[in-house]
Amino acid sequence: MIRLLLLPAMLVMLTAAFIPSNPDLGTAEAQCRPGEAGTELIVEIAGLKDRVGKLKVEVYPGTEGDFLADDNILLMAGKTFRRVEGAVPSEHNPHVCVHLPGPGRIAVMVLHDRDSNHRFNWQRDGVGFSNNPRLGWSKPRADAVAVNVGAGVTSLRVVMNYRNGFSFGPIAGSR
Repeated sequence: MIRLLLLPAMLVMLTAAFIPSNPDLGTAEAQCRPGEAGTELIVEIAGLKDRVGKLKVEVYPGTEGDFLADDNILLMAGKTFRRVEGAVPSEHNPHVCVHLPGPGRIAVMVLHDRDSNHRFNWQRDGVGFSNNPRLGWSKPRADAVAVNVGAGVTSLRVVMNYRNGFSFGPIAGSR
């Protein structure tokens, strides 16, 4: 009998905590603001194929179960997820600033969404990860891409990878 009385309250709690997926999740928290104290990540993006479409930088917890997990699930669990997205900058190696909640172990994914459809198309789009692991046909492991960020500003360089024949890799000369 007590279980039946608690169940509706638990359902209300779960419903209230649900965050629906949308492309804007994590974007407000990720904005770097001039003069703002805190932890910031500066991502230099090297080896872009061209300047069409959108560029998206996403930050995940640097653990296997959370790396590339669904954004709303991470946020509902109170875990780190940040997203910065916009037109591809015209500079040769653009730099993207991401505001983080604090120091810790994170993993970074950069997507060059060349057709701006918010989905990764392995035949057209480019992708890169922190620590620049060699890519095969599956996502890299979290421990291969995880990096530690300290208080203040941390910089890292991500080299983009594109389909080249039957493999994925950087454009010649961009490493």
